[in-house]
Amino acid sequence: MERPLLTTTQSLSDIASLVGSSLSSHDCKITGLTNNSSAVEPGDIFLALPGEKVHGASFVKDAKSRGAVAVLTDKKGAELSQDLPTVVVANPRKSAGDVSAWFYSEPMRDLFSVGITGTNGKTTTTTLLHQIWMGAHRESGLIGTVETRIGTEVLASARTTPESCDLQSLIAVMRERHLRNVAVEVSSHSLTLHRIQGSHFNIVGFTNLTQDHLDFHVDMEDYYLAKKQLFTFEFADLAVINIDTEIGLRLSREIELPFLSLSRTSTSADWSYQSATPTNHGTEISIRGTGGVLIEGILPLHGEFNLDNALMAIAIAVQSGVDPIEIASLLPQLRGAQGRFESVNVGQQFHCFVDYAHTPDAVTQVLDAVRSMTAGKVIGVLGCGGDRDKSKRHLMGLALLQGCDVAIFTSDNPRSEDPSAILKEMVGDRQIVAPHHVIVDRKQAIVQAVKSASSQDVIIVLGKGHENGQEISGVQYPFDDRLELASAIESNS
Repeated sequence: MERPLLTTTQSLSDIASLVGSSLSSHDCKITGLTNNSSAVEPGDIFLALPGEKVHGASFVKDAKSRGAVAVLTDKKGAELSQDLPTVVVANPRKSAGDVSAWFYSEPMRDLFSVGITGTNGKTTTTTLLHQIWMGAHRESGLIGTVETRIGTEVLASARTTPESCDLQSLIAVMRERHLRNVAVEVSSHSLTLHRIQGSHFNIVGFTNLTQDHLDFHVDMEDYYLAKKQLFTFEFADLAVINIDTEIGLRLSREIELPFLSLSRTSTSADWSYQSATPTNHGTEISIRGTGGVLIEGILPLHGEFNLDNALMAIAIAVQSGVDPIEIASLLPQLRGAQGRFESVNVGQQFHCFVDYAHTPDAVTQVLDAVRSMTAGKVIGVLGCGGDRDKSKRHLMGLALLQGCDVAIFTSDNPRSEDPSAILKEMVGDRQIVAPHHVIVDRKQAIVQAVKSASSQDVIIVLGKGHENGQEISGVQYPFDDRLELASAIESNS
């Protein structure tokens, strides 16, 4: 975890007072905080949070051995506190967010901060926004699924939205380094688990909501309500909402937060496309925004979903103070995020792409974009992750078959599940016959895709995107779709 160089010192009694808890043991000085026992530094308060399988208090002994001087946890965790001064709260996750933001003096309020949520598009939207800010010479941060950026420094991301203590510490580092802006991907998990508690964004954006994460949320309504939490005065000043879907319209009607509307299809929205014409090198666009803003140029991205992502990034960039003329000049330099409709080219005569699409809607949209780019065959490779939302598997399989001339069903990250069982759920009662294939081994599935391709065709490998590993039976094996695709092409040439 990145921490500010300037050490902050607070008293445990003040922390207890902040969260409405009494301190029954002696007071002490706190110089840091973390929920990861292996990341504890001397003087830290250990945030012992309840987990899905194990309570964080099980690691208090390890935290103490590394120098933790106190614990914040719930009643269950307090029973395992190993004689350290303990602050007991009803909801330690929520309290951890409040304490973390307070400990670092609410760093998010010192930057122009943006939070983007939605099923699809979070990574590309935040990436494009970060590129615009950096291109406009505004040193900025990025926190998301693929990577974390502090200006030009790149750090690995463990999850889409970090735990509250890590999030606030990262923002504090950005403030210390005099960054001006930060874009954060906000997942539904982070909202439900209070990871953004204590945060406040200048702008929050809503991209879309399609079926996903129903292994975590009870149903789609529960999923929507989790996202909706972000669009309140507690977390933001202004919302930017894509209203091209019924769920986006619903959100815009239900929130009290002021908002700007975005639409790819309706010019009555605050921000919309006057025109968007596909070219060999991307899309020639003309955008009309609030106050009569007009932004025109060549956007080097393909697909309607990327038009949605770019529109939101551009609208927010203007709202953050970037000159529209400067944004227009930056358009040709914009690039999508890693593993998002990313091209793989080693000199072959057909097009190849890798994309992270892992929901039925995302698969359909990416395949539609691919179809518009070629007069040849669309060859798609797709699997579904194990230990995740099972209800979407047959829908993803159907989307693959409907969108491809050659559909190749394969493994994604099977995790603890039997890959063959996952494939049966994807295929259902449909008969998979040539030219389609069911190939359990993902490497061999990619090889088959390359063997099926000829000039003018397009191969799209879906589901894993930027990931560089494949989890099988609890073991993480090296696997990168981009490298495997390039290797298969070279071996077949």
